[in-house]
Amino acid sequence: MKNGTVETAHGRLSYLDSGGAGPAVLFIHGNSSCKEIFGRQLESGIGRDFRCIAFDLPGHGASSDAPEPEKTYSIHGFADASMALLEGLGIERATAVGWSLGGHAALEMMGRWPGTVAAWITGTPPAGGADMGEAFLPSEHMALTFAESFTAEQAAIYAQETIGAGVALEPWMVEGCARADGRFRPLMLQSVAAGLDMDGREIAATSPLPLAVVSGALEPFVNNAFLTSISYRNLWDGKVHILEGLAHMPFWQAPDVVNPLLARFLAEVN
Repeated sequence: MKNGTVETAHGRLSYLDSGGAGPAVLFIHGNSSCKEIFGRQLESGIGRDFRCIAFDLPGHGASSDAPEPEKTYSIHGFADASMALLEGLGIERATAVGWSLGGHAALEMMGRWPGTVAAWITGTPPAGGADMGEAFLPSEHMALTFAESFTAEQAAIYAQETIGAGVALEPWMVEGCARADGRFRPLMLQSVAAGLDMDGREIAATSPLPLAVVSGALEPFVNNAFLTSISYRNLWDGKVHILEGLAHMPFWQAPDVVNPLLARFLAEVN
């Protein structure tokens, strides 16, 4: 596993590269998380069969804070950073695997980056600004998604909510929540409210690229009924995969369930 950095207009981006022999796969993490969240994929057979790259978004993990927060801290800004990382690594084609916030960036890559092969989104409703009320569930801790700062207690609460009730937290998960540059959360909300990001629902309905939509049945944030009600042009397997007994982070919670599904997706689209 290679650990490296790439200098971009969005700051210094820290990444892990599994070094697999196959086509490139870019893993994009969620709000206030870090690249290590995909360890159970990169260290599996998927990481050996594909060149899996996970990176810390600007303002997260070991990446630097964005030098121009207003330019970077948005869904479209994080998609720009994702593309800048791939450009810096000399990668011209990749499949995007996005979780939560990262799934929204992956959808933007589908709509904007010609090198996108396909996308897999987990914990992410393909939605535009007008759909947000329907796409997300009311949650006791949803407000933390856009809070500019976390107390130590709130960082632990948010980390637990994202991984799933009853799932053991790793210390670095809480540290990742506490480390995140909180300026990105309200700026991201402002960008969504102003309509500056692409409409994920429109991308799902019009993109010819294969799109895998995977969600836990116990998802605390995403309305699974919304996922199954909207139109898709090229939905992988012809269905939304709802995984029983799993929550917002099924790939960490149950890699024995998710990894075979992800491996089949990557093999088919590549």
